[in-house]
Amino acid sequence: MIQIEIDEGSGFCFGVTTAIKKAEEELAQGRPLYCLGDIVHNGMECDRLREMGLITINHDEMRELHDVKVLLRAHGEPPETYELARRNNIEIIDATCPVVLQLQKRIKKQYDESRSEECGAWSENSPQIVIFGKKGHAEVLGLVGQTESKAIVIENFDEVTRLDFSRDIYLYSQTTKSLDEFHRIIDYIQSHIAPDATFKSFDTICRSVANRMPNISQFATKHDLILFVCGRKSSNGKVLFNECLRVNPNTHLVEDPQEIQKEWLEGIQTVGICGATSTPRWLMEQCSEAIQNL
Repeated sequence: MIQIEIDEGSGFCFGVTTAIKKAEEELAQGRPLYCLGDIVHNGMECDRLREMGLITINHDEMRELHDVKVLLRAHGEPPETYELARRNNIEIIDATCPVVLQLQKRIKKQYDESRSEECGAWSENSPQIVIFGKKGHAEVLGLVGQTESKAIVIENFDEVTRLDFSRDIYLYSQTTKSLDEFHRIIDYIQSHIAPDATFKSFDTICRSVANRMPNISQFATKHDLILFVCGRKSSNGKVLFNECLRVNPNTHLVEDPQEIQKEWLEGIQTVGICGATSTPRWLMEQCSEAIQNL
């Protein structure tokens, strides 16, 4: 009989848990609630909340709304979203993750200070505010918005060469990026920055996410087969899945139990089930039940 273990360290992070709890509390009152973007990058969980009455909208749709409640998910939003809500008399249910919120404030403070040094104007000689993150990701859009879109986004180590090393550089990171790659970028900038230019880096990676990397790596080595349960939109999920795959080539990514294939289980004695910070515990348990049924 196949032994199945669900990773205790997998599942919703604090920010996602808080956002979903706020949504459930509002929906329990029986009034319409809109959510700006998918509340979590997991289709199954989004479907569950949709059945409870949560209406997912985009920014264009929000512009047409007035006198309603809109929930902002854990990723955070740029200042323009709050201004739109004020104009349209929209009540914001703010579920921005505290870690992300603190990062937004730090970047805005740096931008305001840099702009004041330049007499209120932003020029080609102004310090570079650099964000290590995924272009177009909701969190990154919120961070760039703190700088009136002046921040430079680099997605990976290879893009660090785009920076102007003769100018000051202030480096931040999306909260869910790789800690190792972030340190590689820091080392490169330190070795290339001009003697008269300032370089400061701020480790803004969420430890509750970063610590999952070594933990999930150790978990993946313990089993014959790894099922990584995750929505394919999840940026954090891709990173963790690739780490599982690196240490255990017999790793498969599934969004729901129906994707599990019986032939994967042939000759297998132990199965480990794990997931991203956007993966609900109940979904991993459903996958465990599906394996038992197979």
